[in-house]
Order: sequence, then structure tokens, then C-alpha cells
Amino acid sequence: MSLAMEINISILETLVVALIILFSGYYCNSKVSFLRNNNIPEPVVGGIIFSILAAIAHSIFDIHFNFDMSFKNPLMTVFFTTVGLGASYSLLLKGGPKVVLFLGVATVYLLVQNAIGVSIAIGTGMNPLMGLIGGSVTLSGGHGNGATYADLFITEYNMPANIFELAMAAATMGLVLGGLVGGPVSKRLITRYNLKADEYHEELDDTITFNPEDHDLVTPKKMMETLFIILLCMTVGHIVYLNLKAADIVLPAFLMPLLFGVVATNLCEVSKRYTISRACIDLWGTMALSIFLALALMSLKVWQLASLAGPMVVIILIQTVMLMMFAYFVTFRIMGKNYNAAIIAGGHCGFGLGATPTAVANMESLVARHGPSPQAFLVVPLVGAFFIDITNALVIQLYLSLPFVSP
Repeated sequence: MSLAMEINISILETLVVALIILFSGYYCNSKVSFLRNNNIPEPVVGGIIFSILAAIAHSIFDIHFNFDMSFKNPLMTVFFTTVGLGASYSLLLKGGPKVVLFLGVATVYLLVQNAIGVSIAIGTGMNPLMGLIGGSVTLSGGHGNGATYADLFITEYNMPANIFELAMAAATMGLVLGGLVGGPVSKRLITRYNLKADEYHEELDDTITFNPEDHDLVTPKKMMETLFIILLCMTVGHIVYLNLKAADIVLPAFLMPLLFGVVATNLCEVSKRYTISRACIDLWGTMALSIFLALALMSLKVWQLASLAGPMVVIILIQTVMLMMFAYFVTFRIMGKNYNAAIIAGGHCGFGLGATPTAVANMESLVARHGPSPQAFLVVPLVGAFFIDITNALVIQLYLSLPFVSP
């Protein structure tokens, strides 16, 4: 008879393990083409490997790891604050009407995506919040968003703790499917309507790059200035969050820092007193998200998924079919029913089920075979990387306000 062993890991040791998980994910992605081609995030790969090892330790040796997760939530908030800081009005203007139009199309689908998830959850006797987990929370939102809302549902809506594992499973499954279905959808549109790429002109080169200032040198001073702005937005946002919570207004902890990030970056642009380095924003955001996901996935209990994953798999598969139909019949037509629209439809499949890198990978494989689409490479990354996270947070909050979703 074996005795259970509890291993307590300090905060510094926890960060060391998180980085080992992250680096192991980078190594696996560099060696396994399937992971690399489908843009499976490195912390997810490393986290899944660690969770399998932890499951073996749990089932065979009855060993349990207790990590100090003090940095997890602050890192998550740092990431979402950088999302807000990246959502400048000038980017929206530079993208022109197509960016606004695609943002509208993608936002409408967020409403559809959650309606599908909640309807299936209610129809199968599950908690309606599970429908949001199988909706835009994890699919359009990704792993970071899924982990954030899983935590919110556990603390504020008394959902079971294993909802986190379900959220990670749903986000991972969506990421893979998003990389698989986007290409076929666009290829079918291109073939059916005999679409051809526009003639490529040199003046289109500038539309591929969002902002020349993105190439600013990254210096320690600029990194610290950017960190100061991030922490300032987080501090003010946290104060507002606490006041709203005291008034019985329940919001995700990251939402107010994100919105203050939007305000800060646009005030800087309008006043022209200071320019926030986009390169530094991207670096802080990428580092924070990667370490946050590694920390979040360290506690993944895969042995709890067997009895829970079935209904969620059904929801994700239905969501995949519905997004393919939406991209084919709605996104393509609204975006102009031309070659660029077909490429954008494939990109929509990518980030509507997975993430912006998945969308870009879908489009890159398509233009390599059928010709360039600079417009698609401007519109989809702008919406997927900057603006959809904001509208997604608002749409999720709308659903949470409905009495039949969160009674």
C-alpha cells in the first residue's frame, strides 16, 4: 500500500518549472512538424507533456505537486493589458473600411458561437456556462481567455474546479481544428468561383506592415517605460474593478486594465506627447502569456478529463461545422465575394476556432498556392490580434448578464 506524497513547490521553483515546460514546448515544436504546422502554442505542448507525467506520478506513485501560483493572475492581467495597449485607433483607420467590416462580421459570429454553445448545453442538461466554455471563451478567445474565465466561473459562479481542464481541452481541440478546416474552406471558394489573385503592385507592400514604428529598437529603457504604463493601467483598472465588485457588478479582473490600456494608447496617439513602443508591447504580452499558460497548465489534471470531455467534444465539433458554414456563406460574401474575401474566410476559420497565428498559417498556405493577398494579411491579423479580444469580452459579459445563463 503506497502512501500519498505531497510535494510543495515554492514560487521561484514554480517559475523554474514553468520555464522548463515552456522551453520543452519550443523543443517539441521544432522537432515535430505536426505541432509546428498547426501552430500549437509551445506552453500548451510543454504543459500537456508535464500533465501526462504528473498523471503518471499520481496514478502509479500517488505523488501530488502543489505549486505556488502567485504570479499566475498578474501575468494574465499583463497580457490582456498589452492587448488593450495594442488597440490603437490609428491601426483601425489604417486598415480602412475592410477592418471595420470584418470586425463586425467576426463580432456577430461571437454572438452566434455563444448562442450555439449555450443552446447545446441547455439542450443536453449541462450548465449554460459550459456552453460559453465551448463557445467564444475558448474558441475565439484561446487558452489564455479560457483559463481566465474558467477561474472566474469557479470563483464567482460556483462551477466545479475541473472546468479549467475542460477549458484547456476545448481550446486545444479548437486550435487544431482551426488549422485544419480553414484551407479547405478557402480552396473550395476559390475553385467554385474561379477566383484569381489581384495583380501585385509594389505600392501594396506598405499595407502588409501595420506601422513603421513597429521596427523601433527595443532598449531596456523602452521596456521599463512600457512596463510602467502596463502596471499603471493594471493598478487603475484594479481599483475600478474592486469598486465595481463592491457595487455587485461582476466583471473579469482583466477587463478594466484592458480598457484602460485602450484609453492610454489612444491618448498617447492623440496628444503626440509620447509614443508607446509596439515592439515592447508585443514582447511583454508574449512573455506574460507564455509563462501564464505554462503556469496554468502545470495544474492540468488529465485523469479528470475522461468522464467530462465527451459532451464538450460534441459541442466543439458542431461549432467547427457551423464556423465553416458561416465563413463560407457569410464572411466570404460580406467581405466582397472575391479572392481576398476567400482568403479572409480561411483566416476567420483559424482564429474563430483557434488563434491569430493559426489564421495567418492558414492564409500563408493558401497564398503560396494561389497568389498574394496583402489585404487579407492586413485585415485578419489586425482584427484577430487586437480588436476581437475586446469585443469578445463584451459579448461574453452580455451573455453572463442573461438570467438563463448565469442564474
